[in-house]
Amino acid sequence: MADTLHEPEKLLTPSEVAAIFRVDPKTVTRWAKVGKLSSIRTLGGHRRFRELEVMALLADAQEQAHSA
Repeated sequence: MADTLHEPEKLLTPSEVAAIFRVDPKTVTRWAKVGKLSSIRTLGGHRRFRELEVMALLADAQEQAHSA
């Protein structure tokens, strides 16, 4: 039965995502608006981002930077 339980996915704030990418939090919000990164809205209307998706986008951005 223990294997059916899983940890909830970690959600990041726009500021946390911005720190990872070294951009302004407004840039992260813009990415969410244009669909570059999906977001979840809290009950208070704040955006949160899935850590796994953020890390995948970061890995993709780094891969593109190295191949350019």
